[in-house]
Amino acid sequence: MKLTRHVHQQIRLKNRLSTLVLLCALGGVAWLSTRYSYQADWTRTGANTLSPATQKLLQAMPGQVNITAYIKSGLPIRLQIAHLIDRYSHLKSDLKLDFIDPNNDPQKARELNIGEEGLVVVEYQGRSEKLTFIDEATLTNALLQLTHAEDRWVTFLSGHGERAPEGEANFDLNRFGKELKRRRINAQTVNLARLPAIPNNSALLVIASPTVALLPGEIEIVKQYIQRGGNLLLLTDPGDHMLNFIWPVLGIHPLPGQIVDKAAKLAGIDDPSFVIVSEYNHHPITRNFQTLTVYPAAAGFGIDEDIAYESTSLFSSGAESWTETGPMTGTVRFEPDGAEKQGPITLAYALTRNLDDNNQQRIVAVGDGDFLANTYIGNAGNLDMGLRMVNWLIHDDRFIDIPAKTAPDRTLKLTTTSVSVIGFGFLIVLPLGLLGTGFAVWRRRRRR
Repeated sequence: MKLTRHVHQQIRLKNRLSTLVLLCALGGVAWLSTRYSYQADWTRTGANTLSPATQKLLQAMPGQVNITAYIKSGLPIRLQIAHLIDRYSHLKSDLKLDFIDPNNDPQKARELNIGEEGLVVVEYQGRSEKLTFIDEATLTNALLQLTHAEDRWVTFLSGHGERAPEGEANFDLNRFGKELKRRRINAQTVNLARLPAIPNNSALLVIASPTVALLPGEIEIVKQYIQRGGNLLLLTDPGDHMLNFIWPVLGIHPLPGQIVDKAAKLAGIDDPSFVIVSEYNHHPITRNFQTLTVYPAAAGFGIDEDIAYESTSLFSSGAESWTETGPMTGTVRFEPDGAEKQGPITLAYALTRNLDDNNQQRIVAVGDGDFLANTYIGNAGNLDMGLRMVNWLIHDDRFIDIPAKTAPDRTLKLTTTSVSVIGFGFLIVLPLGLLGTGFAVWRRRRRR
């Protein structure tokens, strides 16, 4: 085909028309992107998706929400807060976020007592909440608190070697206490030997693995609290006899020995005393809960024939578990002829009793206090499970489905060999490879 001047003009015109169509298409896509948006969360844990409870709350909240973040300019936390609030404002358009550098308004900083970590103030319908830490759980609970402005108090029994909500030891519950505080649940302790009464403002009494026996007068106070319909969270451990006075009142009892579960090896745990739970029975506490929970040393529960409560088994150990009554050393085997019981074995019970048409007593007993201890609370879904239990027990069922999302695999542990290989590869092998490739290309061009 002969390329005449006319053909050249036709080709040039087609190219210009194609370029114009492409530019119009790109402009149209750009315009549509300002009118419509699409988001997709590809993370394994759905870390960038608001929970159904949060979505339901935002859709039901009338009026504007103002969030002011007093964060210094240039800090990465500003971007993180903006990304989080963007997910909220996507569902509630009148939720507004403003950033203020405390250095630019020192009087306001003194007035709000803003520290180095900054402060986030959430305002709604004339009320406000201050947050020094912000994630979905704390922000949503702050919004719930502003919508339903009431104080919530949880009382921890003390004076008998219990796990303390302010304790820093590995077996204590300091981290759990801080998480409760972030969610506007106030923790307080009571020593019944000094104050022979459980505070009236308490929505829940927590007895966490006492190591010393309660005095007769203290036992009577706890029994009366239960008989009056008080809510109760019991954390016990294998071989703990300090709560023997309470089991006949409830109609459940710990089984002899400690649970051994072979399924722990599938999770890479060689200690046979660890119990991994992946399946949960139907209950408001476990609704939509699909995360593993870890119980380092757990006792199982049996239930009496005559029980005054409606009972629900929350979760159990696996079919290959049993209650080991012998020493946890050497080779541990199931002895069917003895007092040992074959799994599945219930680790936690939820008990309810209707006091009248409007009030219901709620009790949860867990055969392991370590799962909420400072050492283990960060494992899998332990924190979420503990928060769900407390929220259900204090009748804040609306809080249960708000997860405490944490990023998995936040730490990377490498062996000395792995570190040496990586260092040798990046410092020596990779540079030599690049030099060798460059030399080969240069030599080939020289030969041409």
